[in-house]
Amino acid sequence: MEKPRHGFSLIFAVVVIFLGLSSFVLCIVAEAKKAKKEDVKLDGKWCYVPKSGAFRFGIAALVCMVCAQVIGNLLICRKFRSGDSRQGCKARRPTMAIALLLLSWITFGMSLILLSSVTSMSKRQSYARGWLDHKCYLVKNGVFSGSGVLVLVATIATLGSTILTAKKTQAERDRKIHAQVG
Repeated sequence: MEKPRHGFSLIFAVVVIFLGLSSFVLCIVAEAKKAKKEDVKLDGKWCYVPKSGAFRFGIAALVCMVCAQVIGNLLICRKFRSGDSRQGCKARRPTMAIALLLLSWITFGMSLILLSSVTSMSKRQSYARGWLDHKCYLVKNGVFSGSGVLVLVATIATLGSTILTAKKTQAERDRKIHAQVG
């Protein structure tokens, strides 16, 4: 009888949860630290927006989010590849696991684009330079928070896919074989 080894997977799952939650919290903090309307300075037709604290928190949230996604997907790939290749995938519900993995990547992509854009807008916007087309832009309320929610959805979907790809234990396989024979 084989003894299940879940220690390695559990450590990586905790790391993914920690990084995902850290990214979410950093997005919420960035929302609070973003530039306000009062921070914009006008000089004729030119404007200036100082660098806000949201820039640093946004970068940190991006790093945590990417690390969580990469580590979570390495864990999933490891579980899909484990086992005897002649018997196929050992996942409990491979279709559901793949659907969650797809959801994870879609929400990750959306949050990556959204968070990198608003983080870029949080940099200093000089006179006559601005962020785009020599105009100053401010991040709207809730955009950092919304990207944080997308990060949470991606993290939960990654963990759900990881759980569903867990290899069946020897006892589960034996029960299935006995049920087919009897």
